[in-house]
Amino acid sequence: MGQAGMAEAAVRYLRSVRATAPEPVDALPRPELRCVGADERAPLDAREFRRVLGNFATGVAVITAPAATAGEPPAGFACQSFSSLSLDPPLVVFMVGRTSTTWPRIARAGVFCVNVLGSGQGEMCRAFAVSGADKFAGVACDAAPVSGSPRLTGAVAWIDCAIHAVHTGGDHLIVVGRVNALGTRDTDDPLLFHRGRFVRLAPP
Repeated sequence: MGQAGMAEAAVRYLRSVRATAPEPVDALPRPELRCVGADERAPLDAREFRRVLGNFATGVAVITAPAATAGEPPAGFACQSFSSLSLDPPLVVFMVGRTSTTWPRIARAGVFCVNVLGSGQGEMCRAFAVSGADKFAGVACDAAPVSGSPRLTGAVAWIDCAIHAVHTGGDHLIVVGRVNALGTRDTDDPLLFHRGRFVRLAPP
């Protein structure tokens, strides 16, 4: 199936699905991870693991969610580990650390919006990567049409989701989202991350 056919199938499916308010999701406690004993050799050096995997260039997104309770601010964090997962049903996936203080708030909301950042939004990405700060201060956004999650102005694409499933993955969680609405704003190239820094697409 070509890209046009896939897009048509996704649109047909989305039109056939009636959006419902999702149930809050269990945020899951931090797991008991196996530690390397004093008499054991670590299987991999963490710095080398990061260095090698850093050669895989990725896009950058901000995952946002509406306030789960009255008086609470919306939630959001910068995310590299995001991907499409399934066409039928339309699913996406992102990974988040088990120690994240933002994830429990997204889990309580039960919904989220993936904001794919443009090449000029590096500073926004850095702001959403900081823990404990008011990440939405001075950030222009509106509400995603189904979940009401913040949809960041200037993002090149947005995907409005309900949490479909959560799986464990070592020191991270694998969060699967069911797509209820999506769209693009063809105003910029995407923001890319490679070898520990932001990069731009090379001109043709």
